Amino acid sequence: MNTVKENSELTSARDRKFLTLIAVLSVAIPIVVAILFFMPKSGEANVDVSFLPAFHAILNSCTAIALVVGYYHIKRNNTKAHRAAMLVAFGLSAVFLVSYVTYHFLGERTIYGEEGALKYIYYFILLTHIVLAIVIVPLVLLSVYFGITNQLSRHRRISRWTFPIWLYVAVTGVLVYLLISPYYT
Repeated sequence: MNTVKENSELTSARDRKFLTLIAVLSVAIPIVVAILFFMPKSGEANVDVSFLPAFHAILNSCTAIALVVGYYHIKRNNTKAHRAAMLVAFGLSAVFLVSYVTYHFLGERTIYGEEGALKYIYYFILLTHIVLAIVIVPLVLLSVYFGITNQLSRHRRISRWTFPIWLYVAVTGVLVYLLISPYYT
């Protein structure tokens, strides 16, 4: 009985540590991205990052595919394949985040140039993409943490929200790229 209590306390202490880290990252990541996005550029960087928006669209496409593959496998109770697909999606999203921060640190901001109804559609997609990209950070981190620590009831509860939002963010990331790509210099 004492061992069960000790294990429960260790799990709770470990959870508190990781949940605190997840909370810090969930606040820090959007703040860092916002600072880099709005930071004035010095113009001194001699690094060509013009290829990164297309790379980001590829990463988002692959993330969306990995998410759907993971969903497919969990619906068929293939947890091993589900876990592999979701870790691929997580890894692709992590690479995306680093690349996105790099691009916005070194590259120039691109302004959407279309007029009319398409402009409103673009900005609606962009706004929902940005807001949900912020929301998805803690959801993904919690889903992954609960999944790898086998806290499956908590994982299922949070993943019901994580999956559709993460998929939306990945797909709209590609749509935003396709809509703004003619305006990249």
